[in-house]
Amino acid sequence: MKTDSQLQQDVMAELKWEPAVHAAQIGVEVKDGVVTLTGEVSSYTEKWDAERAAQRVHGVMALAVEMTVKLSEFGRRSDADIAESAKNILAWTSSAPVDAVKVLVEGGWLTLSGDVEWQYQRQAAADSVRHLLGVTGLSNQIAIKPSLSAMVVKSDIEAALKRRASADAKTIAVEVKGADVTLSGRVHSWAERDLATRSAWGSTGVRNVVDKMELVY
Repeated sequence: MKTDSQLQQDVMAELKWEPAVHAAQIGVEVKDGVVTLTGEVSSYTEKWDAERAAQRVHGVMALAVEMTVKLSEFGRRSDADIAESAKNILAWTSSAPVDAVKVLVEGGWLTLSGDVEWQYQRQAAADSVRHLLGVTGLSNQIAIKPSLSAMVVKSDIEAALKRRASADAKTIAVEVKGADVTLSGRVHSWAERDLATRSAWGSTGVRNVVDKMELVY
């Protein structure tokens, strides 16, 4: 196990090894395996890269970041300008649905919120705006929607059909993947088929319904 002194030297060496970081401007303190980074950096990107560099070092038990971002005159932008740039980048590059991610900027600090279905969408949104000029910090508050329950969706369809005195509920199979619902099985009229489809669309969180039901007279 590394001593605090050894860990401090290794973190300092890793910061020097990272070309995106001005290591001379960053202080490193270590106590009981907890590394604290201090000093001033010229951009949020540099702060992020310094954090990642420290985390790469074996033996780091925890990381405290007390660095501040001091933008140069060239790097300063209004919050409105940053927000507009973030919105445009998310529209061009994000894998999340349009308008799924909301942007808030206050004092250069960028906060993302909203709902997506997958972790990779949440991460991609943050990665796409992290390097924007003028950003002093980033909070990723995007939530991941819980997956739909096939049991809940099927229960909703069966309940809707039973309310209209239909026996077709037992013959309809429901498959749920993410926010997509596929209906299969047999129904005995177009009305029952339409009812099953509309019932699926009525379930919370459904974004797509695929009708593979067979009409049997």
